[in-house]
Amino acid sequence: MRAVVCHNATLEVVDLPAPEPGHGQVLLNVTGCGICGSDLHARHHADAQADVLAEAGYDGFMRADQRVVFGHEFCGEIADYGPATAKKITTGRAVVAMPLIKRNDHMHAIGLSEAAPGAYAEQVVIEEAFMFPVPNGLAPAVAVLTEPMAVGYHAVQRSEITKKDEAIVIGCGPVGLAVICMLKTQGVATVVASDFSAARRQLAKACGADILVDPADSDPYEPLGNRGYSTSISGAAHRGLAAMKKLQRLPVPSHLVLGALDKLGALKPKRPVIFECVGLPGIIDSVITHTPLASRVVVAGVCMTPDQFRPAMAINKEIELRFVVGYTPLEFRNTLHMLAEGKVDATPIVTGTVGLSGVDTAFEQLISPDRHAKIIIDPKSSASAPA
Repeated sequence: MRAVVCHNATLEVVDLPAPEPGHGQVLLNVTGCGICGSDLHARHHADAQADVLAEAGYDGFMRADQRVVFGHEFCGEIADYGPATAKKITTGRAVVAMPLIKRNDHMHAIGLSEAAPGAYAEQVVIEEAFMFPVPNGLAPAVAVLTEPMAVGYHAVQRSEITKKDEAIVIGCGPVGLAVICMLKTQGVATVVASDFSAARRQLAKACGADILVDPADSDPYEPLGNRGYSTSISGAAHRGLAAMKKLQRLPVPSHLVLGALDKLGALKPKRPVIFECVGLPGIIDSVITHTPLASRVVVAGVCMTPDQFRPAMAINKEIELRFVVGYTPLEFRNTLHMLAEGKVDATPIVTGTVGLSGVDTAFEQLISPDRHAKIIIDPKSSASAPA
């Protein structure tokens, strides 16, 4: 079996023994696999990520000196079933799967662990319990986007954003674009997309963003204008004093009016929901510093190096931070069906396709945000550069 192996940051096409499914597992013939930002990071920062995850309770993440087959965003056709499987889906059917697998009583991340080879290969082994059939009519070339789109869906779900809220997406790489798609699917009326890359801003527009911002020219928070946000602690205090003076003129005690307004939710501060999808040092602090008071900040960008922000700034502005990663089985399944039913169009995210021999070139081109966003690997393709 041909596969791409990463070893000490070097990517190489090699021949490996054909994988065999174990108990409760399924062998797939890979029809497509996306290159994820996590793969780009892991190529050069695997040890740092492994150290963090070991502290969090997972010691199976790849190390730089190990030989690892990347690939956790994949679609494939069922080639064979292992023992103790239900076999409810016919052989040859297109499926997608959550990239987790059990090896020697331990769970591992497919494509990011030496113990769980991924889908930068002609075949990959998955857990039957995490497998979902591709609904009839959905092209495998679209189904392959289920995993990255589920990441965006999970971020939006965890944000608890409503249709009445405004969203600002900082960074329009694959994660940011997935978030934009899902925000529009959820009916959020105003989505601001901010990125230095003109090409990625246009991709954001294709995904449904309403307002595009080049942060080199303007503040991504300015386009929302005067929508009732508090941008100054002093200003908020002045408005509070003015409101209390008005209440004093009423014939009923002010606390009764405030209590009624509180029950109606009228006292909740109006704030945008910010999605940080960059993952570079300093971004979180910048967002906290410049976003309106009481903003909810959802951090989806993975910063691979130690970072810092000023808690005093976040506290005084009452900024809410939520960190997100992954998705639930239900979110994964629902994402697949949203793609199949046309509720979300993720096709603008894909900017190129390459064969196994072109993976190294694809990695190099993905470094430039103006060239590509999401590149799909087709094991049957002979393309040595993204097309």
